Amino acid sequence: MSYSILIVDDSLPMRSVIKRTLKAAGYGSSELLEAANGKDALELMNNSWVDMIITDYNMPVMNGLELIKALKKDDLSKDIPVVVVSTEGNASKIKEFMSSGAHGYITKPFTAETIRDLIVTILGEVNYEEDFDDSDEGFDF
Repeated sequence: MSYSILIVDDSLPMRSVIKRTLKAAGYGSSELLEAANGKDALELMNNSWVDMIITDYNMPVMNGLELIKALKKDDLSKDIPVVVVSTEGNASKIKEFMSSGAHGYITKPFTAETIRDLIVTILGEVNYEEDFDDSDEGFDF
């Protein structure tokens, strides 16, 4: 099954890494959208439906926590699963993300398997287009 996944991160290289990771994890046929911050993500969502959001926490304009809170206030977006991928790894910050409505949290650095396993838990299994375990791209971030 194909999904629409929005990647929100102010770092273009990190968005590229997450896109490559998603493709290696079997989500290559999914529509992979990008935004540089929470505000841009909300604007993009005015014209595009997304099945899932993967967001960083530390971003200018609107951070990941503010994005989650804005999504949860809107009836159209409140049920969209959100996964936070961030360097913020302390327990109180993770608890804050989860209590605000995040469906999962991944600490950077991460592996492709970590993202794949969490997304499969949330969205369901995919048909793998690439052999995930034989990838030579070095997806340990």
